[in-house]
Amino acid sequence: MNDLKLIETYKRFLQTYSPEQLRFIPEQGVWSIGQMYDHLLVVAHEYLDSVEACTMTVGDRTQGKTEFGEYLFNIGGFPPVKIQLPPELNAAPDNTKTKEDIRRELDQLMKRMKELKKKVDEINPSYKQEHGGFGWLNAQEWFDLVGMHFRHHLRQKYELDEAWVTHGDGSDASSK
Repeated sequence: MNDLKLIETYKRFLQTYSPEQLRFIPEQGVWSIGQMYDHLLVVAHEYLDSVEACTMTVGDRTQGKTEFGEYLFNIGGFPPVKIQLPPELNAAPDNTKTKEDIRRELDQLMKRMKELKKKVDEINPSYKQEHGGFGWLNAQEWFDLVGMHFRHHLRQKYELDEAWVTHGDGSDASSK
């Protein structure tokens, strides 16, 4: 499944959620579905900002990926484990957006991706931007991270769906 079809799938999933499901937090320290969507959108735009930054790189970057970055790109995605970010990078995503807000932002993301996809092949692959965990990535690698990240969060989406079925009653579990 290509990245745009994957995002379309997320849009279809979104339509099935009630406002309560979208904001339901199953337990402290776990995001709601809405927060997961917000996280995906924010990170996707950060990755696409880096794609664009690669067009402005002056001179070649010969630095490579970290060991984990090499692993990530060799397997073509994130490993099937929960990744805990350091506290300074782990602020809770927005949990106030409506389905319409999220759908509109997914549409904007897809439009941006379509525009950048036309350009990414033209960007010199030796022009890179640094990722804090993966090392130096070129424009194509930054672009590919968007889809990898969306695929990685599918498991979380299914876990949150299951938590709603098991514990959801239309109230926020964090207030219980």
